[in-house]
Amino acid sequence: MAERLANRLKELRGELGLTQAELAERVGVTRKTVNTVENGVFVPSALLALKLARALSVSVETLFRIEE
Repeated sequence: MAERLANRLKELRGELGLTQAELAERVGVTRKTVNTVENGVFVPSALLALKLARALSVSVETLFRIEE
């Protein structure tokens, strides 16, 4: 079975009351990039993963996990 990178981006973003556009602005990407990461279409670079985690005040391990 293939591994996949799952995330809690939508959940944690919602807890902070941020829109995709607001989060995107905080990390310097487009809203579409946030959307594709959130929906598991795009696997972020290590740099983007760190920026997203920092913007949401969580660790990368809290934000992302490997699903089998």
